[in-house]
Amino acid sequence: MHWELVMREPLAIQIHLATVVPAFFLGTWLIFFSAKGSRFHRALGTLYLTLMTVTAIAAVFIRSLRPGQLSWIHVFVPITLFGVASAIWRVRRHDIKGHRAAMLGVYFGGLIIAGALTFYPGRLMYRLFFG
Repeated sequence: MHWELVMREPLAIQIHLATVVPAFFLGTWLIFFSAKGSRFHRALGTLYLTLMTVTAIAAVFIRSLRPGQLSWIHVFVPITLFGVASAIWRVRRHDIKGHRAAMLGVYFGGLIIAGALTFYPGRLMYRLFFG
């Protein structure tokens, strides 16, 4: 891997990467392996949603696809922020089914789909992993 590439990127990209990587692992564990509703699940869920919020906000400042402008990939920012807010709102109302749907949306939309798009040839993650 070529980690020096990350150090040459703008601060917004560094913050985005520093929050999205642990969010990916936390989200995977929370959705597929954790004991739902446990104190540990709730604590890590709070951390996960915080990381996803920072990730989405940092993404607003990443303008590498269209320098100086938002691009089509920024559509994932409001989707992610809405999903985070919805997950919190629903769990506080004991709507576990709705909470689960919101969390799956944040995970698959904000992490898996948006994350897969960062591996497009020429983008940072592609260069980082494939040279």
